[in-house]
Amino acid sequence: MKPETQLKLKYGFWGIVGGAVIAMIVGFNWGGWSTSSTTDKMSEDAVLASRAAICVAQFMNDPNHETKLKEFEAMSTYKRPEFIESGGWDQMPGQEKADWGVASSCVAGIEVLLKTAKDASAAVDQTAQK
Repeated sequence: MKPETQLKLKYGFWGIVGGAVIAMIVGFNWGGWSTSSTTDKMSEDAVLASRAAICVAQFMNDPNHETKLKEFEAMSTYKRPEFIESGGWDQMPGQEKADWGVASSCVAGIEVLLKTAKDASAAVDQTAQK
């Protein structure tokens, strides 16, 4: 093999390797690529979020939800997931037992609703005072 051909092959090979590395860096950082473990984690998080939203909706659709909200607000933070579990709101339709983490996520969702309601109420009060 001629020395020029050897040099072309050597630099061509390293050019392909360098291009592949650059393509992977760009793809994983800005192209939206992900590994299977990252995708699995994202899927689990999305399912948990949707189940938490269903849990909050089931809680709010309870006939006595206003009374339950007052009980919820009055109890300690660490007892709130147990309260949700005991009410059965964390169970998805057709399930006998709720999945792990749904009650805690549901508590977070209800707390956001309570905070939003208080903020809206405060804004209405401020507007009424003016």
